[in-house]
Order: sequence, then C-alpha cells, then structure tokens
Amino acid sequence: MKRVVLITGASGGIGSATIQVFSDAGWHVIGIDRLRMENLPGIARYIRADISDLEASKRIFDEVSTNEGRLDVLVNNAAIQICKPLVETTPEEWDAVMASNLRSVYLAVRNAYPLMRTMGGAIVNVSSVHGIATSANMAAYAASKGALLALTRALAIELASDRIRVNAVLPGSVDTSMLHSGLTRGHLQGTDVQELMQDLGSRTVMGRVGQPEEIAQAILFLADDRRSSFMTGQALVVDGGATARLSTE
Repeated sequence: MKRVVLITGASGGIGSATIQVFSDAGWHVIGIDRLRMENLPGIARYIRADISDLEASKRIFDEVSTNEGRLDVLVNNAAIQICKPLVETTPEEWDAVMASNLRSVYLAVRNAYPLMRTMGGAIVNVSSVHGIATSANMAAYAASKGALLALTRALAIELASDRIRVNAVLPGSVDTSMLHSGLTRGHLQGTDVQELMQDLGSRTVMGRVGQPEEIAQAILFLADDRRSSFMTGQALVVDGGATARLSTE
C-alpha cells in the first residue's frame, strides 16, 4: 500500500508543489485547504476545511481514518501573513495569524496522533526564516513561526516514544503569491514585482529567490524515514544562504 501524506495549505505555492513532489514519489496524497479547489494535479483526495476550526480539524482526520485507515506523514504547511507594524496590527489580525499558523498545527497533531501512534511516522512543520531572523512589519508572522519552531522541538520529545519524528522546514524567499503580496512592505525599492523579486534575490548568497519545488523536496526529505531516519526536533533552513550572511557585510 502507498504511504499516506496529508498536506495542509494545498492551494498555495509551496503546498501545491509539495503535493506534486510527493505524488511523483509514489505517495497517496490528501490535500487540505479552505478554498474550493478542483483538479489539483497529483492529489488523491481533497478536503475543503478551515484547519484552525476545532470541529473541522476533527472531521478531517475522521475522514482519513474512515477512508485511508492510516497516516504516515502530516505536513503542516498552511499559513497566512500580515505585513504591518505591530502597533497597527489589530487584535483580529493577530488572532487570525495565530489561528492559521499555530493553532491549526496544535489541532492537526492532536487529531492525527491516534492515526500515527501505532505505526509511527513523521510530522513536518513549515516554519520560516522569519522565526530566526526577521524584518520590520512582520511581527505577527515572525512570532507565529518562532513559536512553531519551539512547538516542533517540544513535539519531537513528546512523540519520540511513539516513533513519530517531528522536524521543521524554514523557507527563505520563495516565488509564491504570499511573497509577491509582501514585497511592497517597504524594505525594497521599486514597484514592479519582477524588479522587486530580482532585488530580493540579489540579497541572498545564491543570488536568487527559491522555487516552491525546492522547498517541497526538503519537506519530502524530512518526511521520508528512508532518507532522514535519524533526524527529529530539527530546523532545516532552505533560504539560498540568506541567513548565513551578516547584515553588516
């Protein structure tokens, strides 16, 4: 039987690329998103749901239990980003970021655990370089992604006895709609998206932004116990070297 992976944030750039990469590797892929989606390439089954909602999260994993009967890997990828100074971020916006980026992971792990504890498996949390080094007007997003790193370490310890590995991927600047929407927050010069992307990419060691498939391959590596069997509680940075260079250089 194919190994089963559940990927949240299926409609986004990294989510859709991850679905395709796992499908190409022979996995049975379940995709989750709050948006109505049809004919996503590589997906075996799609569930429309808000993963931060208590009852919706329970329903998702009840469906997986009924239809697949197992879950080998959970990829917590869904996230939203608010690009504002903290003092201009409303309580509603703050709560929305925390619900999507952090509460959803808590609920998913809690509800996935009964499916995973018998056979073991892996959880991959998609955090961000903003969890370790951030910039202005990203406070809510950075806080949520930093908390996700701490949660990753805590879960790795708690779930080790059940043979469930828990790791995080920390993408840098990746060519997605989320990145495009955040390019105008004031740290780059210009208004054209392609010019802004080139400017941003030039600031990395590798001289470019990443592609969603490059993050997806890192997620597959951490998910697959044939490739990363001795890794848990780790943060894998995939950022083109952006965090390797001193800001004062």
